[in-house]
Amino acid sequence: MNVSTEGIVLQTRRRWVSDIVELLSSMRFSISLLTVIAIASVIGTVVTQNEPMSNYVNQFGPFWSDILGRFSIYSVYAAWWFLLIMAFLVTSTSLCIARNAPKMIADMKSWRESVREQSLRNFHHRVEWSSANTREAFAQEVGRKVASKGYQWKLVEKDGATLLTAKQGAANKLGYIFAHSAIVIICIGGLLDSNIPIGIQQWLYDKSPFIGNGIIAEIPAKHRLGLSNPSFRGNTFVPEGASSNTAIIPVGEGVMIQELPFTLQLKKFVIDFYSMGMPKLFASEVLVTDHETGKSFPATIKVNEPLIYKGMAVYQSSFEDGGSHLKLVGFPMKGPNNQPFQVEGVVGRSTPLLGSTGSEYVIEWSGFRPFNVENTSAANGQDVRAVNQNKGFSEKFTTKLDEQLGSAAKNKKTKDLKNVGPSVQYKLRDKTGQAREFNNYMLPVTIDGAEIFLAGLRDSPADGFRYLRIPADEKNSMNEWMRLRAALSDSGLREKAASRYAEKVPLDAKSNANLREQLKASSARSLNVFIGDREASGYVAIARFIGKLPDDQQEKAADLFMKILNGSLWELWQIAREKDGLPAMTADEKNGRFLQLATNAMADSFFYEAPIMLQLQGFEQVKASVFQVTRSPGKNVVYLGCLFLVLGVFAMLYVRERRLWIWIRSDAEGGSHALMAMSTQRRSLDFDKEFEQLKGDLTRS
Repeated sequence: MNVSTEGIVLQTRRRWVSDIVELLSSMRFSISLLTVIAIASVIGTVVTQNEPMSNYVNQFGPFWSDILGRFSIYSVYAAWWFLLIMAFLVTSTSLCIARNAPKMIADMKSWRESVREQSLRNFHHRVEWSSANTREAFAQEVGRKVASKGYQWKLVEKDGATLLTAKQGAANKLGYIFAHSAIVIICIGGLLDSNIPIGIQQWLYDKSPFIGNGIIAEIPAKHRLGLSNPSFRGNTFVPEGASSNTAIIPVGEGVMIQELPFTLQLKKFVIDFYSMGMPKLFASEVLVTDHETGKSFPATIKVNEPLIYKGMAVYQSSFEDGGSHLKLVGFPMKGPNNQPFQVEGVVGRSTPLLGSTGSEYVIEWSGFRPFNVENTSAANGQDVRAVNQNKGFSEKFTTKLDEQLGSAAKNKKTKDLKNVGPSVQYKLRDKTGQAREFNNYMLPVTIDGAEIFLAGLRDSPADGFRYLRIPADEKNSMNEWMRLRAALSDSGLREKAASRYAEKVPLDAKSNANLREQLKASSARSLNVFIGDREASGYVAIARFIGKLPDDQQEKAADLFMKILNGSLWELWQIAREKDGLPAMTADEKNGRFLQLATNAMADSFFYEAPIMLQLQGFEQVKASVFQVTRSPGKNVVYLGCLFLVLGVFAMLYVRERRLWIWIRSDAEGGSHALMAMSTQRRSLDFDKEFEQLKGDLTRS
């Protein structure tokens, strides 16, 4: 039986009605809808769904984020056009089934008795043979042999002969019916679990999304959904020791509050780790209180092990900070002041930046992580980039400084995953409302054999963090680097360091008397060029300074400049220590390595656009779980559709329909003559082999 791709044709005077019905019930229309749904599903997979609108603005820009938002690309599976396509697909496929299923079932039951002897001779797979038995006896004998091969058979007397018609694998037709029915069932299940019930409540009961900020308990009833809501998927945020009896459902640009028939109280959030520091278990120990009975019971919710209660599933979605208390020390990053000050904050809140800067800045505590698993192998190092954005270097000078700047990750093949400790994330907002985001690690990280503090900065959430890498001193602190930074900002100390550098350079008696003054001037110039101006500073300023020289002199001048700069910074460091009443450092390899790393960090620090740097000193962690609460009446419907789909595909691929006809007539000698023909919808080597075996069994006397 051939299945037509045409639809149902109505006999009506209104041509347009007939055309619409034919289109909706045609297989080509169903396939087109399936293609569109597949494309939309790809879009929904590539574009992260149901994120805050600000994330999409940062990712796509104001113009395209608005255009994509108008087409509901950020919530594809709840978009009206997606649901409309699914509804059309259900209608179209149902009409296809209604049109073709009766024909298929009738064909399954049919014995196809209308064949004639001459038509059987036109089959490719045919054979003829004779028997001494009478026609009646021979027909029964052949029938038994055919039945032993798994065929159903039937004898029909026609045209003075006996027709034996047999069939096997007729269930193949059920595969088409099951597969198409599965599409309808799965789509219906998807529609049941969609936002259609919420949309109906918005239309009938004047419900609307809540836009803005507010306390959940104070949100009006028109933004709330009752316990009778048949389908929803929302999130609830519960800190340790706190409880929640509502879920938040994103709807458009706002949210709706879903009431729950129980209260979830988070007793404890548990994280277990592998030896390398990576987490291997997230679990929430909760106390569930039923509102109807007032009874409570404990439960543990793990990843992929949800709590099922009252027709709802509570999944461990993620975990967040529940308002940890942080203690930090702040370091000035501008001017000659290097006196640290104490800062305290609570994650999720803000703290005015007091002190010498007044209240011009506000610290918004956006995140805290008690552990960070990073790649810290010697070959790879921390995969971070320096804050500087050096561009315009001459090629030779860039090569010269390549090992000092840029990424610490020279080889990304080697991995050594370790927990490098806590980090804090915050925004520093100025009085105009502009903010930059920072991510600072509490403990130093080992990079290329050195202990380095990582201080991250980014201008937008769409950007990655760029890290300033500050070397740790002997006490595993930033104090020595901060002391050198403050001294470099002091013009008086720079002048003093230049004088001391010139005095310590050994000169023979024949040297020009003005040479020491020239060395002093060169030292002061190197420090002044390094500290730079508004246009350039650090290595960028040095590159511009060297770039003014002829090309054949630049390499030699760069080597000399860097030697003078390193010697001058060493003297500046010792002077800064003397000023603070500390002994001078020993000129050895260890301190030389520290000074080199400190110089690199100093060059990068000019791109660290912040008045202060905050280092985490201590914390009192408060954990929180994010649960996803769902009611999915369509889930079981989808499971049924999947079962139908498996059965349908199995039947279509592995059940082969075969038809067999044997025309038996009496010959002149009282015996019988048989003509057998065999057909199938899909010819294959297996079918050829089966025909040969059946031919041999039937023709064998």
